[in-house]
Amino acid sequence: MLISLPAHLILLLQTLLISTHIAGGAIIVRDSPVTGRIQTTPVTVHKPRSLEFLKRTRLRSLRQLECEAQSNVNETERLEWDAVQVEGPDVEDRHTLAQLARMAGNAYALPGHSNWYDVDPAWNTSFPFGWEEGEGFRGHVFLSSDNNTVVLSIKGTTLNGPTSRLDKYNDNLLFSCCCARHAWVLRTVCDCYGSGWTCDNQCLSDALIEDSLFYSIGTKLVDDLLHIYPSANIWLVGHSLGGALSTLLGATYGLPAVAFESPGERLAAQRLHLPLPPTINDTEPEAPSFWARFPILAAILPTPRVPPSITHVYHTADPIPFGTCSGLYSACASAGYALETKCHLGKSIVFDTLNRMKWLVDVRKHVVKEVVKLLDVPAEGEDGVDWGDDGEGGGEDPEEPCRDPNWCFGGASVRGVVQRVWAWTLGDGLDVGVRGIHLPGKNKKKPGKGKKGEGEDGGEEKEKDYTRVPKAIVEVDCVDCARWEFLPNEEEKEIGAN
Repeated sequence: MLISLPAHLILLLQTLLISTHIAGGAIIVRDSPVTGRIQTTPVTVHKPRSLEFLKRTRLRSLRQLECEAQSNVNETERLEWDAVQVEGPDVEDRHTLAQLARMAGNAYALPGHSNWYDVDPAWNTSFPFGWEEGEGFRGHVFLSSDNNTVVLSIKGTTLNGPTSRLDKYNDNLLFSCCCARHAWVLRTVCDCYGSGWTCDNQCLSDALIEDSLFYSIGTKLVDDLLHIYPSANIWLVGHSLGGALSTLLGATYGLPAVAFESPGERLAAQRLHLPLPPTINDTEPEAPSFWARFPILAAILPTPRVPPSITHVYHTADPIPFGTCSGLYSACASAGYALETKCHLGKSIVFDTLNRMKWLVDVRKHVVKEVVKLLDVPAEGEDGVDWGDDGEGGGEDPEEPCRDPNWCFGGASVRGVVQRVWAWTLGDGLDVGVRGIHLPGKNKKKPGKGKKGEGEDGGEEKEKDYTRVPKAIVEVDCVDCARWEFLPNEEEKEIGAN
């Protein structure tokens, strides 16, 4: 007789079995150093003193939205955080980012399959979770050879497959302004819309706390890992939806997290009422709060700060992290997705592929395969791009790859119009695969290469350093859903009655 176990319990049993097998079989020596090339750096994080109190704090915050401002909470009931220095991934090292991107890509696959990426030998120990029938939150856990570092890799969205329905549901709840009430092509995922451009904020928060949602499932998995490896360094990685989930969980528990091509998750953090850790010091910038424009809500909703251990990695040819794959004629809306948010937690490493590699804005560049190819360090003798800040090819603003979301169908300007007309007239729609959205047409354009030994201006070429990445930035002037007004439940009812 087969017994169906919850995903988090399966994770617990698998981890215990793997740890026992490794220790008993003397496959590794615990005192031996990790031989992989992933670089680490000391990071100060805040960890909750009590996981149980962490959960109660979040539930209290959700209940308090209905009764009183958060500032009136009893001081003795505040969550205590401990500042701890841990070894986090060195996000300034390109090979480290490339390896983490490969782990994020492996969340979509099983070992031995053609879409499984090889990683450094020190990280070859891994096991899957959530791959049972009916599960949606899935991925892999990678263990370093000394068991001192655990990497939780979370799968993003797949358009064809057993998880696609749940993926879309979580996407539209987390990254839309109001229940995916975006265009006539979309079906709303909750009933929080009021009238005009108003939305019931209490309803939105209630919709996001269901136990079946990926964030809630993820908290159970992280709880298990923290109990199994209390002294290990735990990192979280993911691509797209998986990246946003990894950073939300990282912000919740004070863990290092790296997200690749993720939609903006700052608004989701506010709606989830995450009891976020304090800032490391008083000089650290705070993320601007959308709710500050509404005094009533500003007193109720937490303002996500800038967790120093959270890093977003994305490039300028992908419209999804910038919130521009939206609008009636966008590829995302055509596929049933309302990916409207653009503001991220933490810091962002943005690869300006539009200017440096002459890519066009194309939603096909969102897939994890493109990210892995972009981050892989060129082999000796191969040409590539030095992503250091003093490199050539700047000048244009990388923040706005497509300024009008209604014309961001998957290509830049004219090309997007041609693709849109072609898709609607021929009825081809979207060619969807397991890694992301594929639009009709091909993009044969490749980045140009100058003559060997010459720079773009004809002068002597500087020596390239392929290990560098762009400098991380903090989004300080970012606002999501500016045209929407989010009201408390009672105020929404009054407007609807008038």
